[in-house]
Amino acid sequence: MVHYVAAEEAASRNLTYATSDTAVLRVDHTTGNTSSPDASTGRFSVRVESKTQYDKGLFIFDVKHTPYGCASWPALWFSDPNNWPDAGEIDVMEAINQGTDGNQMTLHTTSGCDMDVKRKQTGTTLQSDCKNTTNGNAGCGVEGSTSTYGTGFNEGGGGYMAMEWRDEGIRVWQFARSSVPSDITNKSPDPSGWGEALADFPNTSCDMSSHFKNQSLIINIDVCGSLVEAKYADSGCGGTSCSDFQANNPDAFKTAYWEFGAFNFYTAS
Repeated sequence: MVHYVAAEEAASRNLTYATSDTAVLRVDHTTGNTSSPDASTGRFSVRVESKTQYDKGLFIFDVKHTPYGCASWPALWFSDPNNWPDAGEIDVMEAINQGTDGNQMTLHTTSGCDMDVKRKQTGTTLQSDCKNTTNGNAGCGVEGSTSTYGTGFNEGGGGYMAMEWRDEGIRVWQFARSSVPSDITNKSPDPSGWGEALADFPNTSCDMSSHFKNQSLIINIDVCGSLVEAKYADSGCGGTSCSDFQANNPDAFKTAYWEFGAFNFYTAS
């Protein structure tokens, strides 16, 4: 329930800005019920999508702050929106509301991709069938601990996310800022020394080459939406509905912003 705005308007509304070493993307937190226009039909927000499309590689993000707050639905993900679900979707960071359940990493595909297999990961498997029509497009998700998103992640200064995409599978690691491997900060990353991933999606019952291709990096912050509204009644967020809450509580979105230090992409030598 947002109005995604173009780059010039996003900058003028202070929804996107940069310093010498960070970039910020946020949702509007100033529009109230007495504003004109108000937020009754949604909040102003941003969605950025890379012009480059990727096919396999190692992607590393320096994430200083993850968005959180009642009614928010932020995500850092990869997809080809014009060819979804045929080209697949890889969710690297996703959460709703306060993000207290932890970061969720998920694959969404057409039929023939299943993760009901042996996996080497520290996260908790939520579903195993990645097919987009199963369980209302829940995908095959893996959830991290409470320290992997929201205040649990941000209070330690954030950290690094790494997503490795190969024919052998897709793996996602998360490192707290205090324990990031030196090969990452030295920009010579070697996943073989990182230990078990937070989420492991092996190719045992999923042909990666046929299910994932031409992926653009997408970063956005939605408000309400199907995933939030399905769980809103039990969220403790208040208001008669998610729509009502987001329209009348602009201050709730002050913490709903992404802050990044860097994004690096590597291919095998």
